[in-house]
Amino acid sequence: MAAKKRSSRISSSSSSISSHRSEAFKPSSPDSVKSQTNRHRWLITTFFTVFFIISLLVYCQRYYYYTATTVVVDVEKPYVYRRELVKVDSTYREVIDENLNVSENISQRHFGNPVLAYITPWNSKGYDLAKKFSSKITHLSPVWYELKNEGSKLVLHGRHNADRGWISDIRMKGNALILPRVVLEAIPLDLLKKKKLREKAINLIIMECKEMEYDGIVLESWSRWVAYGILHNSDMRNLALQFIKQLGEAMHSVHLERNGKTNLQLVYVIGPPRTDKLQEHDFGPEDLQALYAAVDGFSLMTYDHSSPYNPGPNAPLKWIRSTLHLLVGVGSKSRRLGEKIFVGINFYGNDFVMSGGLGGGPIIAHEYLSLLEQHKPVFQWEGNSAEHFFLYSDNQHVQHAVFYPTLMSLAMRLEEARSWDAGISIWEIGQVERDYVATVVMD
Repeated sequence: MAAKKRSSRISSSSSSISSHRSEAFKPSSPDSVKSQTNRHRWLITTFFTVFFIISLLVYCQRYYYYTATTVVVDVEKPYVYRRELVKVDSTYREVIDENLNVSENISQRHFGNPVLAYITPWNSKGYDLAKKFSSKITHLSPVWYELKNEGSKLVLHGRHNADRGWISDIRMKGNALILPRVVLEAIPLDLLKKKKLREKAINLIIMECKEMEYDGIVLESWSRWVAYGILHNSDMRNLALQFIKQLGEAMHSVHLERNGKTNLQLVYVIGPPRTDKLQEHDFGPEDLQALYAAVDGFSLMTYDHSSPYNPGPNAPLKWIRSTLHLLVGVGSKSRRLGEKIFVGINFYGNDFVMSGGLGGGPIIAHEYLSLLEQHKPVFQWEGNSAEHFFLYSDNQHVQHAVFYPTLMSLAMRLEEARSWDAGISIWEIGQVERDYVATVVMD
């Protein structure tokens, strides 16, 4: 049909075409053909040359800067990317060698979302790392406090752990918020049912923040309430949520004297579901919605997926993704909710016994490096979990599997957090040896 229409159009205008045919289709001379061919080649060559130059300029603008005589490479890329260390085919030798190197970048942030770093008194290296990278960390949570019952009273233990000198050093070096962790050890049936005890708990926390000039707290209570078995009861669950909301609202009503511009902040620790379907005791999307306005952030413990009784990866990436999907959903609302999530990142690994009976458990950096030096293992990449692991046999010929975070596994989890507009929470920065593992997060 199209051909017929085209023929009719040609016929109807044949007289017009015929008057120009001799000019339009006049055979070209050999010199003319050669000239046209050269011109076409020149145009094609010019196009690709210009395209290449533009592409090169765009790339250089992103990753290079120029001085009068030299080109300095990849200034915007983190140190570990410039060294091409973030890769699947890592080796034990690279880990050992690069562990001695430290990024010179201690000020520019590459991960733009919030970073919450936990610090424990029993891994004191974390205090020094926090000072070194204070400009890269937005929230620091030293593990200092427990709120406990003592007879009929509530007592907040932990001030002896607090280090005012360290806090002063942190504030001189950067703007990280100091939010000590408070674990709610008080018996929940007493605390949640008695109004006076709830008010006493809130007052103790706020007074400590004022006197010690903290920026708020990180509260951990949900796992304790799960252990007491109270969250299966809808009335107790509502009381639990109401207490957290009451605490958050009370903290938000306090203006910090240090700057007078912000209020005390509350970050709440939540655990991930262990199955595809939420259990009665799990912290779910309805709980997140209920606390959204009263809580400034949720520290999501997306690690410890495996155990000696169920050996495997520390924090499979698909599990992290499904947990986020379950909690915040999809669409524009998920972005709003995602901004208050701190995705958990483990700075430790696990050494599991795979034969001769179950066993094993967590290891930290110096133990990990010792295993690398002793066994010189071959790293394997487990694609489903996006984690590296290696196998070795101990002196009793028992087979072990070691899962430990690498630059590649950490990089993929940072990217996952970015895709949800979420921050990250690190447990905990004192577990690393020097700065090798920390570099990909804090470079």
